[in-house]
Amino acid sequence: MASRTLAFSAPQHRARLLARLAICKPPTATLSPGVLALQVLLGYNAILRMNLTQAIREAAAEGYDLGYSSMDELLTLINTVITQAVPFDETSLVGCPVNALLDPLMNMPNGYALFRSAEFNTAFGVILNEWSTFLDSPASCTYLNEVAPTGWFCPVALQTTDITQFICDPTKPHYGFQSWNDYFTRLFKAGSRPIDSPTNNKVIVSACEASPYAIQSNLQRSDQFWMKNQPYSLADIFSPPYRTLMLPFEGGDAYQAFLSADNYHRWHAPVSGTVVYQYNVAGTYYSDTEFAGYDPAGPNLSQGYLTAVAARAVVVIDCVDKSIGLVACVFVGMAEISSNMITVQKGSVVNKGDEIGYFQYGGSTHCVFFRPGVIKEFVYQPPFDMNAPPVHLGKTIAIAN
Repeated sequence: MASRTLAFSAPQHRARLLARLAICKPPTATLSPGVLALQVLLGYNAILRMNLTQAIREAAAEGYDLGYSSMDELLTLINTVITQAVPFDETSLVGCPVNALLDPLMNMPNGYALFRSAEFNTAFGVILNEWSTFLDSPASCTYLNEVAPTGWFCPVALQTTDITQFICDPTKPHYGFQSWNDYFTRLFKAGSRPIDSPTNNKVIVSACEASPYAIQSNLQRSDQFWMKNQPYSLADIFSPPYRTLMLPFEGGDAYQAFLSADNYHRWHAPVSGTVVYQYNVAGTYYSDTEFAGYDPAGPNLSQGYLTAVAARAVVVIDCVDKSIGLVACVFVGMAEISSNMITVQKGSVVNKGDEIGYFQYGGSTHCVFFRPGVIKEFVYQPPFDMNAPPVHLGKTIAIAN
C-alpha cells in the first residue's frame, strides 16, 4: 500500500472541501437533530460557547483560512458534511472532512479546552453517529466509482488502496459494496495476509495494517501522558472502572502503530488465547496535546496522549502461552471515528490472526501492551516514520521470551 505524505495536508483538504461545499446544493435551514442539540448546548453553556468562539478568533488571527467566521457558520458546514458521502482525496485527511474543518481550532488555547470537554464530546459523538448512519446507507455510495479525482476506484485511489487485495467485484456497481462503511471495512481476500508462524506462540503479529509509531518500556501505573514524550499512563488508558486490570502491565512494554484513513481498518488477534475482557471507553474525538504544536493532520502527532483520553476499545487476551500471559489490545478512535466495534465476547477463543473488531471510519491508532519480561525483542525500532508503508496485518512485530 502506498505511503501518504502528512505535511500541510489539512489546508489542502480544507480548501478542496470548502470548494466542494460551495457548489453543492445549498444546505437546508433545518439542522440535523445532533447538530441542533450541539447548537442548543452551546447556547446554554457559556463556557463552551466562549471556548469555540474564541478558538475561531484565535485561529483567524493566526492567519488560517477557516472558511467560516462564527460558531453558526461552522455548525452549518458540519451539518452539510454529515449529509454527504466521502470523496477520495490525496491528502492524509482523506475521509476526514470534519477533521479538516476543525484542525486549526484544535491547537488554539481555547480549542484545547473545548475539545477536552466531556459534555462537548458527548454531543459531538451524536453528530458523528448520525453521519455513520448515513454512511451505512446506499446513498453514501456517491464516490464509489472510477471517476477521477474523487472516485475511490479512480487510478490514483486504486494505487493507494490496492483494491485487488480485497473482496470486491469490479463488474458490479460500486464494485459490489453496498455503502461507504461497507467499503471502508472491506475484507482482504483469502491468502492476502498470511499469518506469520501461526503455531508458534512466541511470535507476536501485527493486529492491524498499521505503521509503527512508538515503542515504550517500563510502563507506569500513572504518568503525565499530556507531556512532550506522551508516556503511557496505564490507569488512565484502561479507565477508572478497570484500573485493577492494568496491574499486570506495570513495568511492561507497549507497541503502538497508526492507521491512515485509507488503510484496512479491521483488528485481529496478535496472539492465540481466550478473551478475558472486552469493553469500550468514551472519550474525546478532536483533542490534541499542547506539546505536539500545530499538527496539519491533527491529532496524528498526539497518538500517545490519545490512548488515555480518546474514545477507545479494550480487548484483553489470555495467551495460550502462559509465559506471555495477558496481552492487552487498545484500539483508539481518532477524529471522525465514533464507533469502535468489538466483535468478540468475554470467553471467545481466538487464534492468532482472527478478527476481533473494526473501526468504522476515519484515521486511528492502536496499542498492544505486554507484561514485564515477556518481550525478547521488537522487530521494528525507532525512530519511526508515519509516512512509511504500514506493516502488514499478521506480520511479526515482536518475539517473546
